Amino acid sequence: MTVGTEARDHAALMDGVYRVQRHFYDLTRKHYLLGRDWMIAGLDVPPGGSVLELGCGTGRNLVLAARRYPQAQFFGLDISSQMLDTARRSLAANTPFAQVTLACGDATEFDAKALFGRAQFDRIFISYALSMIPGWERSLALSINALAPGGSLHIVDFGGQEDLPGWFRRALRIWLKRFHVTPRDSLREVLESECERTGASLEFESLFRGYAVHAIISR
Repeated sequence: MTVGTEARDHAALMDGVYRVQRHFYDLTRKHYLLGRDWMIAGLDVPPGGSVLELGCGTGRNLVLAARRYPQAQFFGLDISSQMLDTARRSLAANTPFAQVTLACGDATEFDAKALFGRAQFDRIFISYALSMIPGWERSLALSINALAPGGSLHIVDFGGQEDLPGWFRRALRIWLKRFHVTPRDSLREVLESECERTGASLEFESLFRGYAVHAIISR
């Protein structure tokens, strides 16, 4: 299967999953996608800076970020046209004066210059999306390559649940699989390898007894 075919198949899958779910996604996910707001608060976007979210979904995180950093320019990428339709409506209603550009594309093969007219960003963030992206390692490499000098990549996602009861970990992973979500247990090792490749630095921490992880990669 070629990368292009894989991307089309995944786009069709995500559109199918979210065609209905997008209408109540934010209401239900707020109870277990932990650490998102904290990550956004720590973006520390420079005045007039540029911010890209990969896997922007309904636009919920972009709305919060645009309100917190009103002088920044925002960009969002998602493979699901259904989710982007919801994101456009949400952003128009909640941040009418924000500078936000959305594009439909695959996070594992995106060309930022072609999609957004710029090749680099001061901040890039990925919130609970790596666990849904086949070939997620490619997304990380492309994201780090797209950082402007002094820029940083911020990630929050499911962790290994290593300090939680075994029954909870097993039940959580069975439940997440129903939504095509797979925690990336090798995330730290892949990030360390990417930092070695690019000369970037890594901050990595476990949250909520391993329920989630938070990482910052700085150029």
